Amino acid sequence: MSFKDIKGQARAIEMLENSLRHLAIAGAYLFIGEEGIGKYLTAVNFAKAINCLSKDYRSCDSCLSCLKIEKKQHPDVHFIEPQESESIKIELMRDLKKEISFKPYEARKKVFIINNAHNLTDEAANALLKVLEEPPRDSLIILVTAKPKLLFKTIVSRCQTIKFSPLVRHELEETLNKDYHLDSLGAHFLAYYSEGRLGCALKMKEGNILKNKNTIIDGFEKVALDKKEDIRVCLNILASWFRDIYLVKAGLTPSQIINLDRKDELLKLTDHYSWQDLDAIFDTISDSLSYLEHNINTKLLLSNLKVQICRG
Repeated sequence: MSFKDIKGQARAIEMLENSLRHLAIAGAYLFIGEEGIGKYLTAVNFAKAINCLSKDYRSCDSCLSCLKIEKKQHPDVHFIEPQESESIKIELMRDLKKEISFKPYEARKKVFIINNAHNLTDEAANALLKVLEEPPRDSLIILVTAKPKLLFKTIVSRCQTIKFSPLVRHELEETLNKDYHLDSLGAHFLAYYSEGRLGCALKMKEGNILKNKNTIIDGFEKVALDKKEDIRVCLNILASWFRDIYLVKAGLTPSQIINLDRKDELLKLTDHYSWQDLDAIFDTISDSLSYLEHNINTKLLLSNLKVQICRG
């Protein structure tokens, strides 16, 4: 994969290509934007483009350097991710500090990609800050995050920020239909449910959400849920369903609903739920998602939600 394969991020990629073309690469970048819109892929391909042996400001995807980076086997390109505790600890930043002090083995620049950088512990963030104060010229640090407000302001100020945006939903629908061979209804659901985030849409496609979402809508009260992530998925699907009922009731064009495959049923349900019912259901789903993050008893949470929905 190269820059041309990343959908919907033309502005961000143009900025990076210009920095390559004019040899004006910053010492550190901060890639920000929602989950699943191509930030990490762009970071990997920026590393490839910097070190590509073809020297054309893009990655050729065929030279030895590009292939090594793609396979995460390049000695000068390092990938740093949150560990099992979902935090990036100081030990990893100490390793970065040590590694960045050495000259590249074979690359033009050493590249360090810190994914989900908002998971840096305070100790790790302070260690990284010291590196960012004077990064070596033959190195590059890329921080990737969907939650930049959780980063130290001093870290943000030392990086060049590149913003990424979701695709327009109908464009993503087209992409899923043409490039990933999804039928029109499946492409529509994923495009709207993912809110224009291609990476999220593809992840959900692999997770069989298209098959499972109607099961959840039709038999929520019978679905056995234990894992927090399964409960979160269930709550979000229910939110999409009642959002559709709400907007159809308000007169929204049916083509804009998420669950277009069940348009006729949604039209019939608009009289079944009052505005007050729908507001109460939305409040309950929203509270449930919030409580889920605070480890509230999930059985009680789901029981309350079932009562509220059945009451509608």
